[in-house]
Amino acid sequence: MTKKLHYQQQGSGADIILIHGLLGSLENLNMVAKSLKENYRVTNIDVRNHGLSFHKKSMTYKELAQDIVELMADLGIEHSHILGHSMGGKIAMELALTHGEKVDKLIVADIAPVAYPSHHAHIIEGLQSINVDTIESRKEADIQLSQFVDEVGIRQFLLRNLVSKDGQFNFKCNLDYIEQCYQEIMKGYQGEQTFTGATLFIKGGNSNYITADHREIIKHLFPNSHAKIIQGAGHWLHAEKTIAFNKLVNDFLKR
Repeated sequence: MTKKLHYQQQGSGADIILIHGLLGSLENLNMVAKSLKENYRVTNIDVRNHGLSFHKKSMTYKELAQDIVELMADLGIEHSHILGHSMGGKIAMELALTHGEKVDKLIVADIAPVAYPSHHAHIIEGLQSINVDTIESRKEADIQLSQFVDEVGIRQFLLRNLVSKDGQFNFKCNLDYIEQCYQEIMKGYQGEQTFTGATLFIKGGNSNYITADHREIIKHLFPNSHAKIIQGAGHWLHAEKTIAFNKLVNDFLKR
């Protein structure tokens, strides 16, 4: 039996699928889903090795996109708008570039279709350093993680992966598989296809994930794309500037 992604679905209307980023879960895009459910049927997913989805020691973008294709088939979704943030944006782009007939409009939040240098190693190491067998509270986990991650907000985000059952803490995500697949996750798009559907790139004004150097490759792969910048927002733009982000998304989908 093929393993399927965990998802939540709400609202009615045209379909839109939301895809979260690395070390996140569908909860990260709940405020986006809440804004969209009035006019769309929103399917918010957990990527493999994240949230409540299945664990598998392989995370190529081809496989991650195929997971979405299989979920769409299960749910009877022939085509859908797709929105992805960070790693989820790369999955969304892979899906549009390799299964363009299944994608209506594409929204990519603060990521480009390029390879990125490794920059999460200390975060993964920090999470792996947390001794889930001995901690008795989330605060203890936060203290241990603070030796690797200074920013309180980022620690709070990361520790959403930590769950407690009968007094025993465990991680929902599969940290070992994510670590082993990390170099694959950092890769850019490997193929030759293009996606000619309407595409919106949303960049955080304070983020360096999308730069002027990426403009040429973006325009080549997504010739019908344009970009919007949310000033005062970093990489977590949908959380930092939720109202502005949701307005851009809704305006784009209505056009």
